Amino acid sequence: MQPALTSLFMLLFFLLCLLGILANGFIVLVLSREWRQRGRLPPSDLILISLGASRFCLQWVGLVHNFYYFLRLVDYSRGPAQQLFGLHWDFLNSATFWFGTWLSVLFCVKIANLSHPTFLWLKWRFPGSVPWLLLGSLLVSSIVTMLFFWGNRAVYLGFFIGRCSGNMTYKEWSRWLEIHYFLPLKFVTLSVPCSVFLVSTALLINSLRRHTRTMRHNAHSLQDPSTQAHTRALKSLISFLVLYALSFVSIVIDAAGFFSSDSDWYWPWQILMYLCTSVHPFILIHSNLRLRGVFRQLLLLVRGFWVA
Repeated sequence: MQPALTSLFMLLFFLLCLLGILANGFIVLVLSREWRQRGRLPPSDLILISLGASRFCLQWVGLVHNFYYFLRLVDYSRGPAQQLFGLHWDFLNSATFWFGTWLSVLFCVKIANLSHPTFLWLKWRFPGSVPWLLLGSLLVSSIVTMLFFWGNRAVYLGFFIGRCSGNMTYKEWSRWLEIHYFLPLKFVTLSVPCSVFLVSTALLINSLRRHTRTMRHNAHSLQDPSTQAHTRALKSLISFLVLYALSFVSIVIDAAGFFSSDSDWYWPWQILMYLCTSVHPFILIHSNLRLRGVFRQLLLLVRGFWVA
């Protein structure tokens, strides 16, 4: 890839991460202020602030990691930077996936109109279980991080040994770990929250679609506020589903080590990996009345300051 094109993708990645940091930081600040004022947060806001905080930290780790990895590859391989970055990235990435899944489940139990006894029981029990589910997600993410840390440490030690297991060179040993350890581990650990997310989102989309169709058949106009609200909710859910699926696929493929720093597609792939954590916060802000109101006030304030 031409140096100019590489620089363009690097700039796009930087701007994407910067937007994600600002949007997630905004969500955390607004909800933290409400938490301080009220002394408590509803289950939906607890998940939102947890998701925003994990994404905020993940964006910073990804931003620093990718530029350090690209610009100082030798130091990255020789020093403890690979283990340090991997430790933070694996934990935050796993936690982010779990928090996004719980947000989808909460929306499903609150909005979906299903009469199955299991769903009714979940609708009653889930909101009160949110704090414990968030803590459990952190515990699971910690265990997953330790498993990845073992693999990163094996790669790190193999760099100094030169020849690793049997007659394999360091490069062969590193590639073997990527294919036979990191890839299956990443796929398994992310498939669990991803499967729960897909089921809950599919149930919610189907419920909203049936409800919207029923309102239309009952002579409700397409301009009716209730119909428009359901249509907006469907669009938001579908966009979240697409972004979540792209993030899952890109991270699993990245675990196989197909896109090293010298690959022409390294920076476009990084943009795809961080697309969900950067774009979805704006969807959350737009779909939340309180966040949208504060965001508009902030824009008006910035506009007034800029005009003045």
